[in-house]
Amino acid sequence: MHTGDLATMDEEGYFKIVGRIKDMVIRGGENVYPREIEEFLYSHPKVSDVQVIGVPDPKFGEEIMAWVKLKEGETATEEEIKEFCRDQIAHFKIPRYIKFTNEFPMTVTGKVRKVEMRAISIKELNLEQADEIETA
Repeated sequence: MHTGDLATMDEEGYFKIVGRIKDMVIRGGENVYPREIEEFLYSHPKVSDVQVIGVPDPKFGEEIMAWVKLKEGETATEEEIKEFCRDQIAHFKIPRYIKFTNEFPMTVTGKVRKVEMRAISIKELNLEQADEIETA
């Protein structure tokens, strides 16, 4: 069966969906599952929603970026989000880039458009040259 989902199976034979193959980020040879980072960031008391993507990086191939929606009336800094991650998740899973947003690009059916988020992020971070290296 080919669904595009990534799953793990426990010792009792139960499966747990951990992400999507096309969403997986390969950072410096490590497979990083955005959903794992998203689930962790949901536990931050100021975060209402989050989406994690990979953006091109000339050194590591890809870097982690989190688009974060804060709860109404909350403020946070990039460093605050990164500090929340330190010593809680592996260092290579800590987002290098944080973008605070009020909305995510969505399809007409209500799904988040991570491809569009990546394109926007590449442009905003001036990573066009790194993207050319990655796709070459």
